[in-house]
Amino acid sequence: MSDSNASPASGAFPLSSPTGRNMTLDAALRTYSHLLTAAGVDSPSLSAELLLAEAMGLSRQRLITQRIMNPDALLAPADREKADAFMARRAAGEPTAYILGRKEFFGREFLVTPATLIPRPETELLVETALDFAASEHRDAGNFADFGTGSGAIAVSLALELPAWQGLALDISRDALTAARHNAARLGAHTLRFLQADFTSPLDSSIPACSLDLLLANPPYVSETEYALLSPEIRLYEPRSALVPGACGTEHAAAVCREAARTLRPGGLLLMEMGMSQGDALLAMLEPATWRTAAILPDLAGLPRVVAARRR
Repeated sequence: MSDSNASPASGAFPLSSPTGRNMTLDAALRTYSHLLTAAGVDSPSLSAELLLAEAMGLSRQRLITQRIMNPDALLAPADREKADAFMARRAAGEPTAYILGRKEFFGREFLVTPATLIPRPETELLVETALDFAASEHRDAGNFADFGTGSGAIAVSLALELPAWQGLALDISRDALTAARHNAARLGAHTLRFLQADFTSPLDSSIPACSLDLLLANPPYVSETEYALLSPEIRLYEPRSALVPGACGTEHAAAVCREAARTLRPGGLLLMEMGMSQGDALLAMLEPATWRTAAILPDLAGLPRVVAARRR
C-alpha cells in the first residue's frame, strides 16, 4: 500500500465536535463523506452511507430515513467505533463490497470475498439476454453452463429465474466455488451443479458435446496494458487471475468460443462479456460455418458489452 493510503488506516476518524460532544448522525455522515472524498475513493458519499448503515445494523434506506426524520440523533459510541474501522479500510482503497462482504446483483444480495470479482451491474445484461432467449424460444426447460462463475451471480440468478432448467457453475478457483455454493444454498438455487475446472483446457469428460442450450461466460478479458491503468481499488484488491488472461486480453475468450462450438446444441446460444474494444476480434473467432448469427450487444451506457452467437 502506498504511503498516501497509510494515514487514514492508521487511526480512528475525528468524530468529536469542538466542544467534545458526540456527533449527530447528520454530522457523522457529512464528516465520513468528506474524509472519503479527500481519500480519493470512488463514490465517497454512497460508501459512507452503506458503511455507516452496516455499523448501525440498518439498511441504507433506513439510515437515510433516520437522517431526514431525526438528523440530531447522536451516533452511539459502539456504532462510531465500528464505522471508524470500516471507513479507515475504505479510505485505504478497499472496495465497499469486500468490507460489507456482499453485493447486489439482479435484485439479490450475493456474498463476495477477495477470491471473487465484485459483480457489476453491466454483467446483468448476460442474464437479461439469456432470459429473453428462453422466453422467445419457449424453452421451459434446458441446460446452461456458466464459465468462470466466481461468486455465482450469473448462474444463481439464472437458476432462480429458470427453475426448470439445469445449470452448471464452473470455476478454476476452489475458494470462488465455495462462495458460489454458499450463494446458491442461501438463495435457494438447488438445481445448480458445481465443477472445479479450467475451461481453457478441454472439458470433454465433464460436459458432453451438444449438451447445452446456453453457455454464458464473463471470462478474464483485461489486457496487460489495460490492467496497469485500472483503478487501484481493482488492482490492489480484486483477483488478478479473474481479470487478466494474458497479454492481449482475448486468450480466454478464444477458449470459451471453442468450448461453445463443441458443447452447444444446434440453435444454442453463446453469451460472453467482453472488453469494449474486443468486438471485431471476437466476431472473427466465430466462424460462419459453425455459427448462424453473431452480434455485439451494448449495455445501458451504450458500450459494446456482450457477444451473442447462435449455433448452427
